[in-house]
Amino acid sequence: MASDNSTSESPIRFGTDGWRALIARDYTFANVRACAHGVCRLLAAHGDAERGLVVGYDTRFGSAEFAAEVAAVATSLGVPTTLADRAVPTPVVSFEVIRRRAGGGVVITASHNSGAWNGFKYKPDYGGSAAPEIVAELEAHIAAALAEGAEAEPPRPAPGLLTTTELAPPYMANLAGVVDLDAIRGAGLRVGFDAMHGAGAGYLEAALGAGPTTVIEMRGERNPAFPGMRQPEPIAPNLAPSAAAARDGRFDVVVANDGDADRLGVLDERGAFISTLDVFSLLCLHQLEGRGLRGPLVRSITQSAMVDKLGALFDVPVHRTAVGFKFLGPVMMETDAVAAGEESGGYAFRGNIPERDGILSALLFLDLMVHTGKRPSELVAYLHEKVGAHAYDRLDVALEAGARPLDVAALAAAPPERLAGLRVEGTEAADGVRYLLEDGFWGLIRPSGTEPLLRIYAEGDSPQRVREMLEALRGLAGV
Repeated sequence: MASDNSTSESPIRFGTDGWRALIARDYTFANVRACAHGVCRLLAAHGDAERGLVVGYDTRFGSAEFAAEVAAVATSLGVPTTLADRAVPTPVVSFEVIRRRAGGGVVITASHNSGAWNGFKYKPDYGGSAAPEIVAELEAHIAAALAEGAEAEPPRPAPGLLTTTELAPPYMANLAGVVDLDAIRGAGLRVGFDAMHGAGAGYLEAALGAGPTTVIEMRGERNPAFPGMRQPEPIAPNLAPSAAAARDGRFDVVVANDGDADRLGVLDERGAFISTLDVFSLLCLHQLEGRGLRGPLVRSITQSAMVDKLGALFDVPVHRTAVGFKFLGPVMMETDAVAAGEESGGYAFRGNIPERDGILSALLFLDLMVHTGKRPSELVAYLHEKVGAHAYDRLDVALEAGARPLDVAALAAAPPERLAGLRVEGTEAADGVRYLLEDGFWGLIRPSGTEPLLRIYAEGDSPQRVREMLEALRGLAGV
């Protein structure tokens, strides 16, 4: 949860992925310095300081300056630091951590949050989201730095330890080994790309280059206010301009990335939003059927039951985790999974990084279109022919400061017999309360790990059923 809701003596608490806070309230240079001190102490404690640190940042207000402050702290403490020379997507930093065999990486970003926020993501040496035990240790080091006043004064950087460089080229070269870029270039697709004023601007066009396929970028200029959207999250309400362009017949598909380009949103050829559950299920199908790969699939509890059905069809195991790549990433690495994904639009794939990558995900969706010769709406129909009709939606309810916490245990212990007409077959309370329904469908109520929101999710057999499920779940939550 964001720091302005924290009740501990330290205002810095890492949520689902990193620490996020309102700029100038808790997100200050002093607190960012404390985070940097914590990272350096963590590296030193594990003998990794000499391996160095990679620092990147997004297009938000002050991100470049906050990133420079992190680099200054790190070099003042003797940690060799590579600083991005411009705003970069989070997956680019993650890839560079792995490529350089660095001790870790920091990205100054609040990802999909609104422009009033900024954040601090830490990437351990494996390039993914920090696992819970790493987060706990990092928070302890940050708290110690605050208690000692280590963050109080701007640092004096040590000479010779800072390198400022362009991070994109090695990442772009790796993409060519994971997806067939030549096939996409030659397919003659008309691709709309909504960068949402984020760090992913320019990457899709650079990856595909000149060829019959054209990429038209929208909202590619930097604008930290993220105008015309609630926040740079690639979901239907925030993609209205792109949807209008698609309805005018300009594109065969529209792909969109969030503020730090680790999430993917997709609009079909008619401008209709394709749910993140359909998108990930289609990308899993492409890995297994189109590309002929074999290996486990990993999904969060908010991802689709369609993934489980695909696992059964192709005789591969499916692993389920709590929400967040700090849980998905380690399982992906342990099992050599071909894909891992969560409901938010964050997906990872074998051969890249054990972390969300919205740019690679977009390219793989284009690769799927080329491989099958199908339009996006036809791909969704093809998927549902294999696994049955599925619909999904999510409701976000803003929480007031001091709101009563969700009583997960009570809700899990006393479920209704039916939810919107579907039989309730059980509950789980590992991350919020999840209602297990007949035919593999489900509903979930859980607090967000990145914003002061209560998230309510539902997957059912029709849009009408999902609407009824969401209302029923909201009633159970009492919000």
